Amino acid sequence: MLSLTRRDLLATLAVPTAGFVLSSGAQAQVAWPSRPVKLVVPQGPGSGSDVVARLLNDRLAQRLGQPVVIENNPAANGLVALSSVAKAAPDGYTLGLAGVSQMAFNPALYKDLPYNPAKDFTYVAPVVDTPFVLVTSNKSGIKTFPQFVEQARKKNGELSFGSAGIGNSTHIAMELIASAAGVKLLHVPYKGSAAALTAVLAGEVDAMVSVVGPALPQVQSGKANAVAVLGAARVPQWPQVPTIKEAGLNVPAMPGWYAVVGPAGLDPKIVSTFNAALQQVMADPAVKSKLVELSLPPIPGGDAEIRQRAASDLAYWSDFIRKNNIRVE
Repeated sequence: MLSLTRRDLLATLAVPTAGFVLSSGAQAQVAWPSRPVKLVVPQGPGSGSDVVARLLNDRLAQRLGQPVVIENNPAANGLVALSSVAKAAPDGYTLGLAGVSQMAFNPALYKDLPYNPAKDFTYVAPVVDTPFVLVTSNKSGIKTFPQFVEQARKKNGELSFGSAGIGNSTHIAMELIASAAGVKLLHVPYKGSAAALTAVLAGEVDAMVSVVGPALPQVQSGKANAVAVLGAARVPQWPQVPTIKEAGLNVPAMPGWYAVVGPAGLDPKIVSTFNAALQQVMADPAVKSKLVELSLPPIPGGDAEIRQRAASDLAYWSDFIRKNNIRVE
């Protein structure tokens, strides 16, 4: 009888103990974040991804209850930045704002890529699409796409274009144009898209493919010319500027998206918490207005959809890069 009482007593004591452990674990998960979250941006200040990060970080901090600290690291086309995210502890305190360059182009550009975009990351949330536009300097005298092709053929490899670096979207996009148009161009890489756009404004290079947002004020003020949009549709702010297909070049839309990623193995509850906070931020009228102003349409769907999109882009653009022998030494 005494033995049975002890078993009953032990069983009775065990129940609240187990409940306390589960409760403690749940509280630890719900408490994320309990300290500042670092958001690694693989481009420099003033770049497309930096603009997006700084538009969202303060409002995300309000929703998450902790500061969101931006760390810019444009080195090696985002390799250093994304490697640091991949190697971080999967605790949700180091995230990255990855773009199509890092996740879909780099695997074909680098012989020894220090990360695997399919295996080393948790896709946390899609953010925005970033349509691209071909812009030219006033010094070049080029104001239409036919003029661009004509000048490229006439100069035969001397018409220059700037980019944010070898293998960046701003470089691959121009290689796409050159390949489809059958022209040769002179590539001048810069340390970031802001520096490349500044070079276009100064007439140091004839053209570049830029994210629409940073180029908008420069074109609207007459400091540069918008020649063609590299997307499926015209930009609302430039209804007169044709898409590249409308201008006569049969090429696919240039992908330009940003997504928040974390290290592989990130807790799904952290992913859902971040997603909920981001959706609330995106619904903010001030944010929606700014995104429209910058021509940065939010990407619908969740982490699964952006992972699939990244996989599709990886397959297509890796093939394009290899066929055109684009490499980073």
